[in-house]
Amino acid sequence: MVGGGPVGLMVACELALRGVSATVLERRDAIDPTVKAAYVNVPAAEALFRRGLLPEQPKPPTQARPGAAGKSAGPRFAGHFGGLLVDASEIDESDPGWRDTGFDVGIQFLPQQVIEERLEARARESGVDVRRGVEVIDTVDRGEDVIVTCADGSEVTARWLVACDGGRSAIRKRAEVPFDGDGPTMTGRQALVRWTGADALPVGWRRTPTGVFRRLGDLVLAAEFDGAPENRDEAITSDELESSIERVAGIRPNVNEIRSATRFTDNTRVARSYRSGRILLAGDAAHVHPPFGGQGLGLGIVDATNLAWRLALVVHGHPEGLLDGYTEERRPAAEWVLQFTRAQVGVMRTDSRSRAAGEMIARLMSTRDGATILAQEVSGVRHRYELGEPPIGDTAPNVRLADGARLSDRLAAGTGALVRPEDTVDPLPFPYTLIRPDGVIAWGGDEAPEPAAWPVDVPPAAFGVTS
Repeated sequence: MVGGGPVGLMVACELALRGVSATVLERRDAIDPTVKAAYVNVPAAEALFRRGLLPEQPKPPTQARPGAAGKSAGPRFAGHFGGLLVDASEIDESDPGWRDTGFDVGIQFLPQQVIEERLEARARESGVDVRRGVEVIDTVDRGEDVIVTCADGSEVTARWLVACDGGRSAIRKRAEVPFDGDGPTMTGRQALVRWTGADALPVGWRRTPTGVFRRLGDLVLAAEFDGAPENRDEAITSDELESSIERVAGIRPNVNEIRSATRFTDNTRVARSYRSGRILLAGDAAHVHPPFGGQGLGLGIVDATNLAWRLALVVHGHPEGLLDGYTEERRPAAEWVLQFTRAQVGVMRTDSRSRAAGEMIARLMSTRDGATILAQEVSGVRHRYELGEPPIGDTAPNVRLADGARLSDRLAAGTGALVRPEDTVDPLPFPYTLIRPDGVIAWGGDEAPEPAAWPVDVPPAAFGVTS
């Protein structure tokens, strides 16, 4: 892996579970402290839960799960759409779209740095060679392997290379993978600060005639639609931040200290293919979009879980065609997120047409159906793979097993499972259910499948079954 953020580390941890030797090359000497994503959506939270990587934490009142009657003790996390808040009181908790998968996890409010710390610790415990302070300057795909050249002159030879080196991925560019989409039109600044004179600034999201503003305690975001940042990597000064806040919110605070700050834009693109020869793309190297709606981290985590079991099987001698499903399944997921964020930018813009569209969306969001659908979209529970008629392609419920464990415990070793009627206490959708290592239902039927004539496009080994 090139890139030791959460996606690269997740891929490495997943490979290690399947006995594949992995090396992670990361140019930073330590975890990046810059303010980043603060939560992961439901599919990513469930993926982390299966591997025992979610820290124990009290569930906030907005995270209540449905009870037996289909109701909860409090509203779900509702989120926002382009700065327009979803009315949590309008969410229909009994809507079937809130399929209760039995994980007892919703959106998890976790700083990205916490996830990285846990993943790096797990990776090192699992024997992954995590090398920090190593900058990759060149890669050569030789057909049978990939040569990686580092800035210190050293070389690493790998059978496969997974590029997790961010939205400006040098590896993706080196592999000449087309990166389709829309260029940037805005500059956003987000910072964690110590300040004075900020009491008059509004709390929460605000759309103003000149941009979008958000304040949550000492975390502030100001976005202006005046073109892309001239220099994404140059340090943000107090004057720059104060001026942007004043232009958007109409009030100039005194920023005494910037504890963490970053610029972002609305560059929105996806790789045409997630594979080029022996180079695979994951996370931001495969797709970029503005951070609104908090979808990026979750998208990358699930990329990792989808890719790793396929790659592990290929390393162990199974056909390379297994990797085709990675692009086929994950690129549509990225395309959905790109559209979701494009639409948000559309209602954030300051022109009269965009504002009119925003007013219309706000009215729809205030209805029961509108609030419910949008909350489900934000949480990620509506996502599924088009593998067949539902529930094929859905995440398997985390049912109780006859031995007292849960299905997630059975998947914890990194293989999938063939679950039979006698194995469970709670019913699965089919008497015999094939569940992939990433928790997805791949097949179901009334009788046990014959491994010699396996009815899915992956080998029995993916499910821990010997043919």
